[in-house]
Amino acid sequence: MKKKESAEILSQEEISKDIYSLVLKVSFAKDVKAGQFVSLFERDASHLMPRPISVCETDPEKGTIRLVYRVVGQGTDAFSKMKAHHHVDVLGPLGNGFPIEKMAGKRVLLMGGGIGIPPVLSCAEAFQRLPEHEQPSEVTFAVGYRTNDMYLYEDLQKQAPVVVSTDDGSFGTHGTVIDAVRANKIRADVIFACGPRPMLRGIKNFAEDREMECYISMEEHMACGVGVCLGCITKTVDVDDHSRVKNARVCKDGPIFNAEEVDLT
Repeated sequence: MKKKESAEILSQEEISKDIYSLVLKVSFAKDVKAGQFVSLFERDASHLMPRPISVCETDPEKGTIRLVYRVVGQGTDAFSKMKAHHHVDVLGPLGNGFPIEKMAGKRVLLMGGGIGIPPVLSCAEAFQRLPEHEQPSEVTFAVGYRTNDMYLYEDLQKQAPVVVSTDDGSFGTHGTVIDAVRANKIRADVIFACGPRPMLRGIKNFAEDREMECYISMEEHMACGVGVCLGCITKTVDVDDHSRVKNARVCKDGPIFNAEEVDLT
C-alpha cells in the first residue's frame, strides 16, 4: 500500500554527468517490488506535481531505497542540491512491478538503456532475494549507453554478466542493445526491458520474432502518479477496463506491461 512520508536523505552523489544516486530512509522499503517507482515532491509549494523516479535498489533490512535519476528540469535540479540529513516528501511504492516470482528456472535477459538501467538493476537484486528454487536459471544484462561514461556498470557486474552497447562505439558493441545481444550470442527465455520508446519498440519486435516472453517498463510523463489525471496514457491492443478504450495509465496499470499488450507504433 502506498504511503506519503517525509524521508531522510542518507546520501547523495553525482555518479555521472547530471546523473545522481540518492539513498532515502523510508518505512515502506520492504514493500517495494522491482520495477516500481516513487514520487518526490519539491519543497516549493507553488510546484504541486511530484516527480516520478524508478527505484534502483532496496535494502529491506536497513529500510532504504536507492534512486538513480537524471537532472532534466527544475524539479530534479532542486532534488540534486539536497544533502545528507535533509528531508524530502516521498509517495510510494507506486505502479505494479516485473513478474519476478514467475521466472523460476528460466533464462532472463535484463535490457536497459540510459536512465532505464536502474529498474533492471533492481530486478537482478530482487532475484537474489528469492528462495533458490524460485530463482531464474540464468540472468544476463544487456545495457546501452551513449558513450563509455557508464554509470552503474560496476553495480551491474556484481549481480550478473553484462554486455554493453554504446552509441559512439567507445565501449562494447557499436550500436544498440539488440546489436550487443546478437554480437554476444545471448540466449534467453524472457526479456525484462526499460528504456526510451524506440528501444522498447525494437525489443518488442526482437522478442516477437523469437517467440519470447517480454515485459517492458514504459517511460511516460506523469502528473499525479496515482491514476487519476490520465496524463500518462499509452496505447494498448485491447480495450482498457478503466477507460473503455484502447489505452492504459502507465502510472497505475503499469509501468510494467507485457509487450504484447501495448501498441508502440
